[in-house]
Amino acid sequence: MKVLIPGISSKIGNLVALELLAKGHEVIGIDRRPWIEAPKGVEMHEVDIRKRAAEDVFRKSRPDAVIHMATVTHLVARSEERYKINLGGTRAVFDHCRAHGVGQVIFVGRHTYYGAAPDSPLYHSEDDPPMAVTTFPELADLVAADLYATTALWRHPELITTVLRICYTLGATRQGTLATFLRGPRVPVILGFDPLYQFMHDLDVAHAIVLALEKKIRGVYNVAGPQPVPLSVLAREAGRSVIPLPEALFTMLLGRFGLPKLPPGAIAHIKYPVVVDAAAFRAATGFVHTIDEVRAVHEYRDAFPV
Repeated sequence: MKVLIPGISSKIGNLVALELLAKGHEVIGIDRRPWIEAPKGVEMHEVDIRKRAAEDVFRKSRPDAVIHMATVTHLVARSEERYKINLGGTRAVFDHCRAHGVGQVIFVGRHTYYGAAPDSPLYHSEDDPPMAVTTFPELADLVAADLYATTALWRHPELITTVLRICYTLGATRQGTLATFLRGPRVPVILGFDPLYQFMHDLDVAHAIVLALEKKIRGVYNVAGPQPVPLSVLAREAGRSVIPLPEALFTMLLGRFGLPKLPPGAIAHIKYPVVVDAAAFRAATGFVHTIDEVRAVHEYRDAFPV
């Protein structure tokens, strides 16, 4: 199968590409950033997915499937730029797929779509609404991209469309929202709160994405692996010091004294859990995680000691 990956230069994109190559698939990558160590089997194009040059790649390569990973979080781009990349890029991917005969599209989204709130269910199903729009406005563009991809299920029934809402990633790549939050020597928590955090090892995330491709599943699926872990336990296992702070002081000190810098909407995610029910994905693909939560945290700790 010929697979095109927008966003291939991300760490997870790299792992997906390597697994596809190992399984005999042909891989084409699109990204504004170079993948300096890309293996010879990967055809790289350093272009913006929103530009005409990206459509030229679709037209010339005629991929059988697209794995869309070219989205960014609030931690790596300003709001206006995020909106353009996440929503504009997602629309461009689906437009190019329709125009150039692509048969299958996978949109790689995030479980933070559901938002964190005191009255949220412990386990979110795929039918739950996107409360992140109100609880975490900085995620609105990612939610919009997810919803746009989901509408392709009925707008373009000729496409096999899969929307994956994947929990946090953690491992030796040291990349991702959770990895960024844990990066410093001290992890602040809000006094009186210790939410569950759900995460998967980077390699298991890549394998889950490849399984979704090979099984040709259609629909929206939550993707998760090991059991969720309390934030305080997670931080200590990662070799960090846990600093409990009253909420008012927590907000004042963010970004100072070695503490992570977070937008206001992220406060709810430090207080309340976002945990998903991934039973439907496991039933559809047979996915089983291979790396448990302890090993994933320890690999992160060993790769990024403080």
